[in-house]
Amino acid sequence: MLLISILLGTIPLAGIAWIVLRGAIATVDGLFTSLILLCLSGVFYLNAALDLRSRGIFPFARKATPPKNPPKTG
Repeated sequence: MLLISILLGTIPLAGIAWIVLRGAIATVDGLFTSLILLCLSGVFYLNAALDLRSRGIFPFARKATPPKNPPKTG
């Protein structure tokens, strides 16, 4: 699933590169198409990042664990 998410996140970026190389980025159609493609890439890369986080690849993005001994009140 991780490789599919990375692949599907990269394909829209190639579409944005094609729009830029074609010179259509300054048109309204090019701007909205690139915005939609960036959103698609963001969703797939977010899925890949969350998958990597659940596997423990990102040590700085671990879920917070509750303390073992909660402080006593009163």
